[in-house]
Amino acid sequence: MENKPVHVEHPFPPVWDRNSETLILGSFPSVKSREEMFFYGHPRNRFWTVISAVLGVEAPVNIEEKKAMLLEKHIALWDVIASCDIYGSADISIKNAVPNDIGLIVAGSRIKKIFTNGAAADRLYNKFIFPVTGIEAVRLSSTSPANAAKSLDSLIEEWSVINVNNG
Repeated sequence: MENKPVHVEHPFPPVWDRNSETLILGSFPSVKSREEMFFYGHPRNRFWTVISAVLGVEAPVNIEEKKAMLLEKHIALWDVIASCDIYGSADISIKNAVPNDIGLIVAGSRIKKIFTNGAAADRLYNKFIFPVTGIEAVRLSSTSPANAAKSLDSLIEEWSVINVNNG
């Protein structure tokens, strides 16, 4: 691992279509997600377990199943940051962040609700994207393995707010 932050570009596209109604935003992909070329690729990240429980569906196994589940439930998935200087996967180390153009997804879909996955995503959203979209985001507790203090059951309960109008 590097001893200093390295400049990294976001390596994969968002998941969304014109029927997307809910947008979930992370901060920036972890090293493991960048290797896997898809969101929440670390085996200890609880995102896929939480979202499938909230939606009442079987947990998807591969990238195609994950995309299909999200689109079927009208959920878009993206990250706030397009590029940044970062040390490993540590959100706290993000510097020189350049935001993604979330406006393209909002304008091309039916997005009504935006949720952020954790404090860093929420802080970065409010700094870079809220001034452009004017859409308030709801901050949810991070599904990251770094948030080990939060139990799976409490994450599922908290995240259930996204399923109010989905399906």
